[in-house]
Amino acid sequence: MPNGMRKMDEARINAILAPVPAAENERRERRVRERFWRTVKRAARQVPFMDEVVAAYYCALDRDTPAGVRATLLAALAYFVLPFDFVPDLLAMVGFTDDMAVLMAAIAALGPNVKERHRIAARHALEDL
Repeated sequence: MPNGMRKMDEARINAILAPVPAAENERRERRVRERFWRTVKRAARQVPFMDEVVAAYYCALDRDTPAGVRATLLAALAYFVLPFDFVPDLLAMVGFTDDMAVLMAAIAALGPNVKERHRIAARHALEDL
């Protein structure tokens, strides 16, 4: 596990993924929709499980996904698309390590909610990049 992921403690990850009011979820969804693909292109070589991240994106935007799951995935994805966070993404090779820790925690906890249709959409989207 990269150093940045070890440095980001569980309490910090839990704080990022904690429930927020509906208005904040809506703001996060807008932010994710606006910035996700740009961030994916920047991070593709640094995030070894990008296929799962993109599948989580499709799961988070799927209205059939339970609201609590959507909210947690949106929190992780919103953190991913922010350019300045615990470890700024602009730092080559280490910038996405904290993002990976948050994403891994969310995906590990909510993975069963990511359906095959989300994974198929992710594969197609990544092929088109």
